[in-house]
Amino acid sequence: MTSHAHVHSHQVHHSGQVLTVRAASGLSGDMMLAGLARMNNLQPDELEAEVALIGLPALAGCLRLEQRKVHGVLGWGCIVDLPHEHAHRTFADIRTIIEASSLKPRARELAVAAFALLAGAESAVHDQAPDTVHFHEVGALDSILDICLVSSLFVRLNPDHLVCSPLPLGDGGVHCAHGWLPAPAPAVLQLLENVPVCGFAGQGETITPTAMALLKALDASFGPWPSMRITRQALVYGGKIFPDAPNGAIWAYGPDDSETHPPTGAGADHA
Repeated sequence: MTSHAHVHSHQVHHSGQVLTVRAASGLSGDMMLAGLARMNNLQPDELEAEVALIGLPALAGCLRLEQRKVHGVLGWGCIVDLPHEHAHRTFADIRTIIEASSLKPRARELAVAAFALLAGAESAVHDQAPDTVHFHEVGALDSILDICLVSSLFVRLNPDHLVCSPLPLGDGGVHCAHGWLPAPAPAVLQLLENVPVCGFAGQGETITPTAMALLKALDASFGPWPSMRITRQALVYGGKIFPDAPNGAIWAYGPDDSETHPPTGAGADHA
């Protein structure tokens, strides 16, 4: 599956249901997971049932959503408690796990596409064939959980359009299996091609490789708030708090509203 990030420089007309993510401080896999769980209004037992579809016993009971405060403001986040794994899986290993899962066919397709994008980025960075790339952090259980569950919850919500804000990038560094590297991490940098970005007041990693691959696999477009009527909303926090900078990501879902409220100047007659 080939995915392309779509860039919009002006307000765009959509039809159907619209999902938007306004990534004030960036995005990670667990932030995407929490946001989609809230957009689906999942109860704890429903979330656990979604996890079970992945088919890995080690993931049982590993995930819960919680309310948390940042600077006194309530939002949502994920708590993930997983056994430690030493396995460094290849893309071929991970694809086998996904294809053997009980995820819906479309969710399996999206999950494989996200890992294929990661494998392509990592292979470019390390000069290896994609199928032989060993995913260190990405191959860990938590990233399999994030990518498979985000794919499943996205299919469950089934929005017609996903619109993300330009992605905020900070300077500084990120620590990974290869030591300290400049932010954004090399794999993220590969995946950021043709994606609009903006500066961020915080330092360090704001966009994780998992989140970047998911945005592209889910065929996100990038631009301003879409014209929509909000029926569900959530503020989602990641595990990192940036001082003196906006924290979290706003998620909103609802029907397109561009015909009722066209963009300013749209359809106007000019003398």
